[in-house]
Amino acid sequence: MGNIRALHTTISVVSYRWILIIILSTISVISAIVCTFIGPSNICGIQIMETSKMSLILTQIRLPRVITSFIVGGGLAAAGAAMQGLFRNPLADPYVIGTSSGGALGAAISLVIFHSFLLPLAAFCGACSSTIIVYIICRQNGKVAVETLLLSGIAVSLFCSAMLSFLMYKSGNDLHQIMFWLMGGLWNTTWDKVRIGLLIIPAIGVLFFTVRELDILSLGDDEASSLGVNTERIKIVLLAITSFITGIAVSLSGSIGFIGLIVPHMVRSISGSSFRFLLPISALAGGIILMWADTLTRTLMNDMPVGIITAFFGAPFFIYLIRRRMWT
Repeated sequence: MGNIRALHTTISVVSYRWILIIILSTISVISAIVCTFIGPSNICGIQIMETSKMSLILTQIRLPRVITSFIVGGGLAAAGAAMQGLFRNPLADPYVIGTSSGGALGAAISLVIFHSFLLPLAAFCGACSSTIIVYIICRQNGKVAVETLLLSGIAVSLFCSAMLSFLMYKSGNDLHQIMFWLMGGLWNTTWDKVRIGLLIIPAIGVLFFTVRELDILSLGDDEASSLGVNTERIKIVLLAITSFITGIAVSLSGSIGFIGLIVPHMVRSISGSSFRFLLPISALAGGIILMWADTLTRTLMNDMPVGIITAFFGAPFFIYLIRRRMWT
């Protein structure tokens, strides 16, 4: 009787998680439609516009921006969840450990030196390099300490900031573009950027093939190795994928912080810690949150950079997580 009851409970939990994924998918579609029609031009019947002008605003300005914000938010949230599993650290995310700063530096180098040539590739190389450096620094005796991770991320971020400041000093006419990457925003999003952003989707798909390894890594490297997981190889794969996602996201929207930190924590409280569900639910929730955050900033806040909003709410949440770890 006890086994039957436990089986029934497990089936109920799994069914609940699948229902949650379906609900979030539906909300994503509805939100995309609503956000496309919300904006300062009041297309929803408040003022009458020419059909051609309305079509231009909807299809060439708002819709690409809505799609890009959803892809970027989903990618950053999924990358954050994967990084937390990789480092076995709930404080890890692309912004905190310097991945976003490295991507922004790579994008800035492409802007100033190569005139935006291969900007996504440059952002990826910067994100990947900074992540690898942080991982090498904070790895001690096969383990990653919380304090070392945070300090390494801060150190790498400061170095990237110094390089960015130097580039801004030498940039001349490119100063405005570099500021764009630093603040984080989705201005001037086009369908060409949407096509680049679509590269994030298969990268998230690759992460889904690592959910078993991520769950096992949570037990520790020794236990994971005893269960047949090639820990070093899977870590390299995860670092490459998360850096790729972050690099593409930064090349499209600049450095938008704390999405990868906040969203997995929110999701974990309702979906559990199994990465089989944590990753897709985090991706959907992150996309929805950033999509609405960008819509509200361009509608109510005179198109203020959305990175300011995410940092405004993310920094106190980060402090709360640190304090909670000190109390436990």
